[in-house]
Amino acid sequence: MKRVYTTQTIDKVGEKVLLKGWIHSRRDMGKVVFVDLRDKEGILQVVLIPSELGGDYSMVEKSRVEWVIEITGVVQSRGEKQINPNLDTGTVEVLAESFRVINESATPPFEIDKNTSDINEELRTKYRYLDLRTERMRNNLKVRHDIMHYVRNYLTEKEGFREIQTSILTKSTPEGAREYLVPSRKHHGKFFALPQSPQQYKQLLMVAGVERYFQIAPCFRDEDARADRSPGEFYQIDMEMSFMTQDEILNLTEKMFISMIKDLFPEKKLTFEPFPRLDYDYVMEKYGTDKPDLRNDKNDPNELAFAWVINFPLFVRQSEDDFFHGAGDTCAPSHHMFTMPKEEDMHLLDSDPFKARSYQHDMVLNGWEVGGGSIRIHDPKLQQKIFDIIGFDDEQKKQFSHLLEAFKYGVPPHGGIAPGFDRLVSILAGEKSIREVIAFPLMGDTRDPLMESPSEVSKNQLDELGIEIKTGKIKS
Repeated sequence: MKRVYTTQTIDKVGEKVLLKGWIHSRRDMGKVVFVDLRDKEGILQVVLIPSELGGDYSMVEKSRVEWVIEITGVVQSRGEKQINPNLDTGTVEVLAESFRVINESATPPFEIDKNTSDINEELRTKYRYLDLRTERMRNNLKVRHDIMHYVRNYLTEKEGFREIQTSILTKSTPEGAREYLVPSRKHHGKFFALPQSPQQYKQLLMVAGVERYFQIAPCFRDEDARADRSPGEFYQIDMEMSFMTQDEILNLTEKMFISMIKDLFPEKKLTFEPFPRLDYDYVMEKYGTDKPDLRNDKNDPNELAFAWVINFPLFVRQSEDDFFHGAGDTCAPSHHMFTMPKEEDMHLLDSDPFKARSYQHDMVLNGWEVGGGSIRIHDPKLQQKIFDIIGFDDEQKKQFSHLLEAFKYGVPPHGGIAPGFDRLVSILAGEKSIREVIAFPLMGDTRDPLMESPSEVSKNQLDELGIEIKTGKIKS
């Protein structure tokens, strides 16, 4: 007999079915045991009566929550007074004819059928595989899947994008965030870096003539945790396009987001359609932030106030925390060093660079930045000039020699955007922290209690890499 899922039983009244899953809850009424069986689709009530089962009833009596079981039985309609409106399967139940234990379970450290949001985060993270069994977390993972699936289909089928995976082991370059370094076993003293973003690779794909590229890209930054970003690793919908203006990029992205919201989240309402395009100076003066919350009712989680912020300054004042810190210079990129200056402000690069604006664009939603991008520099001479303005020395410029070399061979004008995937999912799922929509997140202090990482490695491993661990306290 082929297994069916719990929600499929709604249309199988009178039929014999095979079910497999976990005991979500159990109620022993003496002459009858009621079990709520849970699988990936939902929960279904199963009725266990000794006279109907036959054979040994002892395993039914011994069974406990989270045991993995197999049931065969007949689907029957519930009486009108027994209907459970809180369950998708609340109109039916299964009268069991056989009961088999596949695997027993130890007593879980917290109750799976309860809301785990009040449980200690470290405990939830340590037993994340149990936390993911809860209805809330199963729903969050489904929302994540649905959005990812929609974006992939939309971009490839409707907009002619190609999904391309770029390298995870790459070169360390000063792009603005602290990197994770990976030592090379074959080349002692040299290191790979995990990509802060696929920025340089996607620009090289435009040189290669791909024209429309995307991937759901992992990005790695060794930075402290925030509610809207997971420490260590996060994902973005990375999109790059050739021969397109800023308006065309914004129009395409906006159209995809409006379509997705209407198809996947019909209960949500868009405050603006189309999204307003707001000047950076205007939003800073009016709201005091470049990511304003424009909802009419800020207490309504179903209101989505998308907007674009454009005309950002090209440069900001450099701080000591900038990892691209130039020698004695005060300019730092507002977005990143590959962002194109506004054509009408090119003359300001020599006379007053802080007044120059850029073709940067940010997508904001309910007070969060959910995506950023820009038109990129495609002129190698202009790129060299930007490096000079931010104070790069010859050694720092050399780290981008591969990109400048590629730009000698006919690079098209190009630009893109990278909406933050985890952040977007968390807002649409109604979660305050993005860790609630990531299957296996790190704690805020960049630890994983589940895998007990980061962890020490053996001396043999270090010797192979030519690495010696220094003792003593490391300055933050």
